[in-house]
Amino acid sequence: MEPDSLPTEVILNHPQRTLGNIRLDWNPQPGAYLDLEGKTYTVLERRHRYQFKSGKYRLQKIALYVQSAKRPEEMSWVDGHWVIGDATCRFNAHSELVRCAVNPSGPCQTCRFYECEPAS
Repeated sequence: MEPDSLPTEVILNHPQRTLGNIRLDWNPQPGAYLDLEGKTYTVLERRHRYQFKSGKYRLQKIALYVQSAKRPEEMSWVDGHWVIGDATCRFNAHSELVRCAVNPSGPCQTCRFYECEPAS
């Protein structure tokens, strides 16, 4: 096993089933997008699976719980991470998973509820 390669099981959240076992050279966080066999998924949860061997726990593999998703066209960089939609809107959730409550499917560009968030 290469040192930077993580054995990873990709599990569809609903209906729960394994999509496959892969090796990743990056560490996906919840909210990240993963392309697998021509489909795009959003990472919902990441779990570490350890094995006790020779008196030590060692990381055996990562389990990623995902759901089918379409990559959002609108993204904003906020405080060191990407969020969905226009982060200048007062209703934006500042989240990698949810755009906002009033127009969750977007787009922000033509949203009738858009309100510029006042500067702090």
